[in-house]
Amino acid sequence: MLMDLPTAGTLERGSFAINLRMFSNGGLLGGVTVGLTPRFMFGISYGGENLIGEGSVNWNPDPGIQARLRLIDENFAMPAVTIGFNSQSYGAYNSTFNRYKTKSRGLFAVASKNYAFIYNLGLHGGINYSFETDDGDKDLNLFLGADLSFNREFRVMAEYDFARNDRRRDMQFGSGRGYLNAGFQWLFSNQLFLQFNLKNIFKNGPESVTREIKIGYFEYF
Repeated sequence: MLMDLPTAGTLERGSFAINLRMFSNGGLLGGVTVGLTPRFMFGISYGGENLIGEGSVNWNPDPGIQARLRLIDENFAMPAVTIGFNSQSYGAYNSTFNRYKTKSRGLFAVASKNYAFIYNLGLHGGINYSFETDDGDKDLNLFLGADLSFNREFRVMAEYDFARNDRRRDMQFGSGRGYLNAGFQWLFSNQLFLQFNLKNIFKNGPESVTREIKIGYFEYF
């Protein structure tokens, strides 16, 4: 993952990753993914708002499910290509339209290519169809992303979700500008990282720029 968008990377066989995301309104989202084969991984996530703070907790109505299958490995000329499904959305849940602030990817295909010049640069692009369509917006969507690793410790990321399926100007969600996010990741070790995300930089819709913190842990069985 970059921030909200997938890459073509998958976990190695016999490995697992645990992630905890802290977001607005005292929200927490935890998840675990497992590499079942060298090409296939599966994961589940769950959380809610107001877990940190006072008052009742607003749990997500359903857990998020994700699965990815890498079809093509990267080589000198070709990018890696992965298809998958991810039902995990992000932000506050709206029961009127049965969706979250940021829609899930749903079904997606993504290609990734890495370039090693002075630093390691990764470029990513994909297409997706979200099943969160109660708002009446059922368009196919596009997304792009990039990450730059300076060394084994520090990594910067940027992603742009065109949000073609989230641009109903009469709604209280996207207003047609898409979602631009940026992030900084610090790897304490090969197993543990801390990530800071700055989201919705274009201020798409009524929401302002938001800040998130993500902690991840990677290990083998």
